[in-house]
Amino acid sequence: MPLVYDEMMRNVITQRCQCLPHNLLNRNGFRDAGSNMFPRSCPRRGQVKGIAMGKKHKDGKKQKSKKKDQTEYTLVDLSPALTQAARSMRTVLSRNLLESGLYAGQDGVILSLSETDGMTAGGLAQKLGVKAPTMTRTIGRMEAQGFLERKADEEDARLTKVYLTELGRGSVKAIEMAASSCDKVATQAFSEKEIRNLVRLLKAIDANLQAEAPDFEEVEEI
Repeated sequence: MPLVYDEMMRNVITQRCQCLPHNLLNRNGFRDAGSNMFPRSCPRRGQVKGIAMGKKHKDGKKQKSKKKDQTEYTLVDLSPALTQAARSMRTVLSRNLLESGLYAGQDGVILSLSETDGMTAGGLAQKLGVKAPTMTRTIGRMEAQGFLERKADEEDARLTKVYLTELGRGSVKAIEMAASSCDKVATQAFSEKEIRNLVRLLKAIDANLQAEAPDFEEVEEI
C-alpha cells in the first residue's frame, strides 16, 4: 500500500508542477519544503533548467558601475583643466542667470552691492577685478535694465554712488539659487569631503597666483 500511495502522489505532483523550478531536490526526487515539493521527473524540467534565481535591483534595472578616470594626469594638465572647468561653469551659470534677466558678470555687481550698498564705480571695479571703464559701461546697462540707480553722495556731491533698486534687491535670491544649482551640477557624485578638499585646493591655487602677480587685473567677462 505505501508503494502504491507513493506512486499516486508522484503522478499528482508531476501534473501540478509543469512550470516549477527544480533546484534543491532530495535524493528521492522531492523538495523538502512541504507543499512545494515536486519530483525530479517533471516533464518540463528541461525548459527551466537554465533559469538563474538572482537578486534584482529595486527598480528592476541592472546597475552599471561607474568607471573611474584612470588617466595619470601631470602638472601640464592643470592649467587647461582649470580654464575649461571655469569656462564650463560660467556657461551654466550664465544660462541660469538669464532666467532672471541678468548677464554673466552682473551677478557679481549685485551681490557686492547687497553686502555694501552705495559703492562707487571705481570701488566696484577694484573689488571685482575689472577696469573702471568696463564697470562704468556695466553700471549703465544695469541701470537701464532697472537693477541699479546712481545718486550723488550726500557728503561729497562730486562723488556718484551706485545703489540697488527694488528689482536689484529682489534678484539677490535668484542669483543665489542660480549659483547653487550650478554648484550642484558641477559637483554631482562628489562626496562632502571631496568638495571641501576641492575648495581648499582652489583657494590655495588662487592665493599662490595672487601673491605672484598682485597688480594684474583679471580678464574682463562683464
